[in-house]
Amino acid sequence: MDKKVLVEVSARHLHLSREHLDILFGKGYELTVKKYLSQPGQYAANERVDIIGPKKELKNVSILGPIRKNTQVEISLTDARSIGILAPIRESGDIAQSAPCKIVGPQGEVEIEEGVIIAKRHIHLTPEDAKKFSVKDKETVMVKIESYGRTTIFGDVVIRVRDDFASAMHIDTDEGNAVGISGEVYGTII
Repeated sequence: MDKKVLVEVSARHLHLSREHLDILFGKGYELTVKKYLSQPGQYAANERVDIIGPKKELKNVSILGPIRKNTQVEISLTDARSIGILAPIRESGDIAQSAPCKIVGPQGEVEIEEGVIIAKRHIHLTPEDAKKFSVKDKETVMVKIESYGRTTIFGDVVIRVRDDFASAMHIDTDEGNAVGISGEVYGTII
């Protein structure tokens, strides 16, 4: 059985709560779509912000929409080290007791006490694809990604199953660079 899944590199980005969007861009502001992403209903916005850590800042960080209940900043381990933040590796949404930072927008700034994470590598699957691949929600698998001179097997890949997902694996820029990903790439669940 072929267990191949599209692999996408997820660069640094953040998700904003309504409260923080209002502070950063002005009361009632609405994000504008730059491009839709592979996950249904998700998009990269035209708007950008700066993320400030104790050592330095990351300028022009992408915002992904739509707005969420809680603000969450997703950066790579390299990003975290460069700006002086000790961010934990977590699944998206698991921000309790994660790292703090300052977010600066055109109309204001916000100091978040928690919300900065390094996203744990994961695979979004539809229930149909999960059944086809014989995996379950929250199961951990290994994925082999082949590339010239840098074929890699990633462990600790979390399966996430929902009806509103499109099947794709997400890794961060550090992981993508480790494999030398370029263009459309598929990984094999092993």
